[in-house]
Amino acid sequence: MENRKDYCRCLYYSANALSRAITKMAEEAFAETGLPPSYAFLVMSINKYPGVTAGELAELQMLTPSTITRLVEKLEKKGLARRVSEGRSTLVFPTPASVALNEKVKSAWSNLYKRYAAILGVEEAGILTSKIFDAALALEV
Repeated sequence: MENRKDYCRCLYYSANALSRAITKMAEEAFAETGLPPSYAFLVMSINKYPGVTAGELAELQMLTPSTITRLVEKLEKKGLARRVSEGRSTLVFPTPASVALNEKVKSAWSNLYKRYAAILGVEEAGILTSKIFDAALALEV
């Protein structure tokens, strides 16, 4: 029988285990929006920054430009984003449907936070989130 702590000192192993757990929680929290978490965060960003470029979204979401393009295309098909070409740039704008969905998305995000903060403790959740984000920035290639 394998001990669950055999790999606990490995950042890769631990980060992936955490990712699976928080992804499940996020999918449950955002289910009420009808969007997967990655789309919901993108909708919030597009609503907050109308006319944002795909490159800016990629940097903001810490995703590759090709991933952002794919996600925005899907949001466009759902009527939740509108792309406008301006010279060499593509600007992304919210639609009335995405603006209408914004409060529900923010509520789901808040519910996700409340759920994991209740488990981890508010202070620990804040510290862990900050440390993980700092590590992600440091390890970004």
